[in-house]
Amino acid sequence: MDSQVKHLLSLRAIRERAKTVGEAAKSGKLTHFDLHEDRLDDVVDFVASVIKRDFGPDEFDKIPPHGRWQHFEVGKIPRIANITDVWKKEGCDDLELTRRLIDLFFVSVLLDAGAGHHWRYIETETDQTYERSEGIAVASFHMFKSLAFTAAKSEKVPVVDGKGLEALTTDALIAGFQVSADNPMLGVESRATLLRSLGQSLLANSDIFGVNGRPGNLVDYMLKSAGNSNSLDILVFWDVLQSLLIPIWPKDRTTIGEQPIGDAWPLSTLRNWASSSNSTNNGDFIQPFHKLTQWLTYSLMVPFQRVLGMEWINSESLTALAEYRNGGLFVDFGVLSLKQEALDRGRKASGGDLPLFDAGDDVIAEWRAMTVVLVDILHQMISSSKDGIPLTLAQLLEAGTWKSGREIAAQRRPDTKSSPILIKSDGTVF
Repeated sequence: MDSQVKHLLSLRAIRERAKTVGEAAKSGKLTHFDLHEDRLDDVVDFVASVIKRDFGPDEFDKIPPHGRWQHFEVGKIPRIANITDVWKKEGCDDLELTRRLIDLFFVSVLLDAGAGHHWRYIETETDQTYERSEGIAVASFHMFKSLAFTAAKSEKVPVVDGKGLEALTTDALIAGFQVSADNPMLGVESRATLLRSLGQSLLANSDIFGVNGRPGNLVDYMLKSAGNSNSLDILVFWDVLQSLLIPIWPKDRTTIGEQPIGDAWPLSTLRNWASSSNSTNNGDFIQPFHKLTQWLTYSLMVPFQRVLGMEWINSESLTALAEYRNGGLFVDFGVLSLKQEALDRGRKASGGDLPLFDAGDDVIAEWRAMTVVLVDILHQMISSSKDGIPLTLAQLLEAGTWKSGREIAAQRRPDTKSSPILIKSDGTVF
């Protein structure tokens, strides 16, 4: 693999490139945004208040790491605990429990791009209605239980396998997610295509995922990599996930040569800020994010910890997730504001007050890079304030920025609860 491609696929490159964008921001050299650092204190106060309201002052240690597990408990229903209790009664040991959770979390996370403002899911068992990420979690949970993602349906065991994913039809996803003309979801076809491609990639990596291409076999691979240690390495885990997932992303994404590099985008700020270097290598001006792969990593870490009692090393290499809730927080508080030209172009595209851009637009790439930068700054500010809240980045994302981004959006735009900047989602980026 080309050394530059390998670098852009790494976790290190995300923060390294974003740091350069942050330096440009401090010098007033962003292409599409202005940075107002004096307003960061307002974000700190708001996020800290949300964390303290829900967990403070004596329960910060109870904040779970950011991950999919919590979404399965929406409505205060312990769906994961309930289903694992059933599996235990059927004779599953902890290893198989973890494999099944990895199976479930894998497909659920990869389906978890923005659903749009109008989609809802009604859970038949509870008659409760859910939306957005939690709705996708519950819908995928019930599809998993109904054997939608396995070819071995006659065995009546809820697992995921490569042939099952390869055969998944868009109509099956539409039915499972209750999508209709009256209940539209963004990017349904793209999501189904992504899962079918995942099936092919799982089968092509049989040395890790077995001849059936089961995501849960990642458990055995990682335990073997740990040897006699109780520690698993995020960097080893990351390389496995990238090798599996990079081939499945849409073919019109950024490439170097003919090598796709996933959720990574050319960014004018990197080119402009580095103009004095005289580099002519376009790969030097690409900002990687790998948001869905990081979201998957955060989520898959949890079953290893909770069920198997394993620990993770190098987890600090993971970054903030560059998505619209974390990013919208800084726009809604005025830390970032669109320059007039970008604002006018976005409003023209939307036909309304909120600007709209394609997911791969230079505006969105710059916004996402600044999201990585600003969440790191916020993490430091919240930890070092006089009433400091000692959290890991994963805890801050869970109880702080993501939740706060959602809450301020609901306050500012109660009808839609949308981000302050709209994104044309294809069902695979956000």
